[in-house]
Amino acid sequence: MSSLLIVGADRLGSIPKKLEEYGFDEIIHVSGRKVQMVKKEIPTHIDLVLVLTDFINHNLTGVLKKKATEQAIPICYAKRSWCSIYQAIGKCDFSCENQTNCQLRRK
Repeated sequence: MSSLLIVGADRLGSIPKKLEEYGFDEIIHVSGRKVQMVKKEIPTHIDLVLVLTDFINHNLTGVLKKKATEQAIPICYAKRSWCSIYQAIGKCDFSCENQTNCQLRRK
C-alpha cells in the first residue's frame, strides 16, 4: 500500500487515475493556495510527496522540503503534466512494495 500527497494545482484531471495504475492506493491532494498550509504537517502515513511546481508559491515549496526531510519522506517536483510527473517519480528515491516491477522506476 502506497500513499501519495500531491501539493499544488486546483484540479488534477486524470492524473490520480494514472497514479493509481502505478500502485498508489491513496492519493491526497491539496491545492496549496491557503496561507495556513505552511503550518500543517505532512501526515505520517504518506510515502511520497509530489509538488506541482507551476501551481505553488516558493515559500511553501521550501517548507514542504524541510518537513519531508525531517520526516524522511521522499519528495519529487514536477509540472502539472503526466509526462513531467512520470519522469519526476521515476527519478525520486521512493521505494514501495512494487519497486521491482514498478514501471516508473528507471532500471
